[in-house]
Amino acid sequence: MDLGFSVASYFVLVLILLYILNFLKTWKQSHVENFPPGPRCLPLIGNLHLVDLQRPHLTYLQFAKKYGPVFRVQMGTTKMVVLAGYETVKEALVNNAEVFGERGLLKIFTSMDNGMGVTFSQGENWKTMRRFAISTLRDFGMGKSIIEEKIIEECSHLTNHFASFKGKPFDNSTFLRAAVANIIVSILLRVRMDYDDSQFQRLLHLAHESVRLLGAPMVLLFNMFPFIEMFPGSHKTIVKNVDELCDFITKTFIEHLKNLDENDQRSFIDAFLVRQKEEAGDPQSYFHNGNLTRVVRNLFSAGIETTAATLSWGLLLMAKYPKIQEKVQEEISTVIGSAQLMYSHRGQMPFTNAVIHEIQRFADIVPLNLGRETTKDVNFKGYFLPKGTYVVPLLTSVLRDKTQFEKPEEFYPNHFLDAKGNFRKNEAFMPFSAGRRACAGETLAKMELFIFFTSLLQKFTLSFPPGVTEVDMTPDIGITNAPKPHMICALPRGHS
Repeated sequence: MDLGFSVASYFVLVLILLYILNFLKTWKQSHVENFPPGPRCLPLIGNLHLVDLQRPHLTYLQFAKKYGPVFRVQMGTTKMVVLAGYETVKEALVNNAEVFGERGLLKIFTSMDNGMGVTFSQGENWKTMRRFAISTLRDFGMGKSIIEEKIIEECSHLTNHFASFKGKPFDNSTFLRAAVANIIVSILLRVRMDYDDSQFQRLLHLAHESVRLLGAPMVLLFNMFPFIEMFPGSHKTIVKNVDELCDFITKTFIEHLKNLDENDQRSFIDAFLVRQKEEAGDPQSYFHNGNLTRVVRNLFSAGIETTAATLSWGLLLMAKYPKIQEKVQEEISTVIGSAQLMYSHRGQMPFTNAVIHEIQRFADIVPLNLGRETTKDVNFKGYFLPKGTYVVPLLTSVLRDKTQFEKPEEFYPNHFLDAKGNFRKNEAFMPFSAGRRACAGETLAKMELFIFFTSLLQKFTLSFPPGVTEVDMTPDIGITNAPKPHMICALPRGHS
């Protein structure tokens, strides 16, 4: 009985403390002149009662219509500023890249990586790790023919798995994640893993589950009220998954260390370990084991989920729009025939290129983007944002900006074609974000998307299972907009 009373008392005291902190913070910020407008806040919960916890980006789109392209929303005791629309997001991320260039950290991200790695780090740690990651990825073939060869080789494994179903319905999501994962694994670990390998399947599961759970309401509540860390929920599962992934990475780089040849660096981990040895006497060095596990984990997880989800949307959309699929296949037959597809073919295939761009735009894989933080006080679009303001550059509002795209709610490849059928760039195409925090693997992702997507359509025609005329196109719940689990048929084409 006493124990129950003490827990209840502790909970009440925490709520009272949070209420006081919320009041003080609200009072302080209410006296900031020209802070952006937003919906009225309730004590303690802020605007929690107004937000769709499973799809907050949809709520923010509605807020933008009412409050304009720069508005405030408060989640718990945390005020954040949301930027909506192409012009506003570009002005912040591109034209004011330095001011809006810091990562905004939520509690779940600090619990996952503790300020290390690339994705969820800040300051000099981030600058050093990002610089090293990009240069090393380039050294090991990102954007070059060496990685193109690996993608083409992986395509043969992927198409063999598709062919094994002999046109019968199957869920392609696991195979797509495995194929994409093998490209980044080849760079990080210098190995290729079999799709049926139990360790590989476990790693893919951990990465996928964590990305999915990051969009769970419990995680949103944890970010607002960190004291609920003591309770079970999705936030605990994510941290446990990250720990297991890091344990695997640690065991892997210990094995690499045993056979490390400084003159023959064959993987990303080798390059990091060599740099670590070079800076061994520097207590300020960022090349420590904590950063190694986190950078590798960041590249592994980010490099899989977004690209695989985009490919999954692509195949689903081709099944839904058979006339568009047929036109892509006509272009493939004209330009390539049954020959080996190369990335260089992209320039000769404007319609296929436009379709892939439209898949990325329509899929809207990371609708909320990853949060930013202002590095100093700034006057922006008529409002004053103090240093340290958490900022949400709403990517979904860019990719669906009706001033930039003729039919933003529809799948319409003509968004990327001119009147003569030539490929046309669109500056509002920002699926990889923009500015200093844009996706480090953008070049690799573009190559993967073109080669995997086009190779699959060269060899197969995608369709829904017999008797199925429509599927639910509502994205699954998660921090990314992946398709809901579904079955699809891959029918071998005549010339393949």
